[in-house]
Amino acid sequence: MLFNGKKDSKKVYEVSASPKFIGKLVGIGAIVLVAIIIIASAVVIVPSGNTGVLLTFGKVSARTFDEGLHFKIPFAQDVVMVSNKIQKQDVSTQAVSKDLQTVSSSIAVNFRVSPNSSASMYQNIGLDYQNVVLLPAVQESMKSVSAKYTAEELITKRPEVSEEIKQTLESKISEYGIMVDRFNIVNFDFSQEFNDAIEAKQVAEQNLIKTKTEQEQAIVIAEAEAQKKVIEAKAEAEAIKEKANAQAEANKTLAESLSDILVEYEKIDKWDGKLPLATGSTPIIDIGTEGNGN
Repeated sequence: MLFNGKKDSKKVYEVSASPKFIGKLVGIGAIVLVAIIIIASAVVIVPSGNTGVLLTFGKVSARTFDEGLHFKIPFAQDVVMVSNKIQKQDVSTQAVSKDLQTVSSSIAVNFRVSPNSSASMYQNIGLDYQNVVLLPAVQESMKSVSAKYTAEELITKRPEVSEEIKQTLESKISEYGIMVDRFNIVNFDFSQEFNDAIEAKQVAEQNLIKTKTEQEQAIVIAEAEAQKKVIEAKAEAEAIKEKANAQAEANKTLAESLSDILVEYEKIDKWDGKLPLATGSTPIIDIGTEGNGN
């Protein structure tokens, strides 16, 4: 044999560790790494509830990516995510009512960006559309609508005021692709003087209601008492009438039961044996008595 086992193993080691072989491995690794980077930069995943706005060398494209997996040109194109989910914005505003009362309001707006308007929104306004468009529109809508109502009407007609502000707001921001999902007036706050005046008015109204209620109750009680007396009087009159009818009936019965013979008997029975001294216009003279005197 030309080589023993020791010489063969040394030769294999020298061949495998040659610079040429190592260079090939590095080259292959670099190619694979570049390929991975290129593939990774070409793949875009748009999360749920978002729209991918496609930029080609920084220019906004009319084409957009919806939710899911998409591909773009590596290094030449980029994708910006615009959220289309419902978002909440709390706004504090100040306005003046129709009767010149200062109104401080806390407002909550639920809104979202239309997917079809995501590209134009990003191109014309950017991602800070809440501060650029929404907040000024809410404050302007609040001021314009509050000026139509008195401070008291803003409280008593709160649902109507809220709906009108919402409609006014929608007309201002719909052109930008922002849609209002819900509009709530969380709180109205006025000056201390106005609050005291409202409280005094409420107390006066409550006292008036109480007085009116007491008067109505007194009237009801008086009417009930009067009705009771009327009923009692009718009952008493009915009792008297019934008693009189009963007496009349008894008298009638008694009169019908008396005969002429019974009447004569009663006369004789009650006669004391003396004739009356006068009957009609002719006096009766007892002759027998005078003769005995002679």
